[in-house]
Amino acid sequence: METRHLRYFLAVVDQGSVSRAADWLGIAQPALSQTLARMEKDLGVQLFQRSRQGALPTPAALAMLDDVRTSVARIDAAASRAREIARGSAGQLTVGLVSSALFGTLPRALRALRQQAPGVRVILREMSNAEQAEALQTGAIDIGLMHTPVAVGGRMRERQLLRERLVAAVPDEFQIGEDGRVSLAQIAEAGLVMYPQAQLPVLHAGILDALRKAGHEAHVAQEANRTLTVLACVAGGCGVALLPSWIRSMDFRGVRFCEVRDGQALPSLDLSAIWPARSTPTLADLFAHLELGED
Repeated sequence: METRHLRYFLAVVDQGSVSRAADWLGIAQPALSQTLARMEKDLGVQLFQRSRQGALPTPAALAMLDDVRTSVARIDAAASRAREIARGSAGQLTVGLVSSALFGTLPRALRALRQQAPGVRVILREMSNAEQAEALQTGAIDIGLMHTPVAVGGRMRERQLLRERLVAAVPDEFQIGEDGRVSLAQIAEAGLVMYPQAQLPVLHAGILDALRKAGHEAHVAQEANRTLTVLACVAGGCGVALLPSWIRSMDFRGVRFCEVRDGQALPSLDLSAIWPARSTPTLADLFAHLELGED
């Protein structure tokens, strides 16, 4: 039985007359009568008692009325949702993100997405770079907000969202110059607290290379795979960390943030959106190209 036949049935029930239902539907009365007759034949029951006063639903019709209304409503809702998804205004999007995305980038993205596509349900998963790369390949996330460059298997698209310089995170008792800065020599002497090399190999190599080129023997005193863990290690006196400048927005007990006096050769840290390349537009495409300008 076709959906339009169910709609015809409901129209006759609601209008109380085949002729009024035909006018309301915008179809010819004979065509509607023929459709009702086919429905009755298919179901093996009489649906309406016709008289000069109109068409009254039989007990059999009343028995199926609620189910038909529910079915048509669900079909309408499914069709509406399909159209919204096709327009990119509804659906579900799973976003992987590193800590850096939590401050500024993610709030702006969520605000812009709610304005442009309020029906989209967003699932957020804080993950390391390596975890996101694997999750993108397996389809566990739809888009990753991660530090680049990074190797991700498969056909991917990429958009750089942010480029930040590095600042030093030092223990409270660390000796800071009168200019409020620290030097590379001080950092090298204290030892570095860093993300594991496998997690951010380009950043890892860039920091060590900058220290060596400045004539300082660099060594990693402690590794930690999450930013809050890095800060905890700094507060515990394990060494000094070089972190993206957004870290200044945090207040972490036992840690101070300051510029590196001679840190011009230190690498920057890029935050980018990476997502699978598809032949048709996806919610990940929409999310990646939201306007994420500074507030």
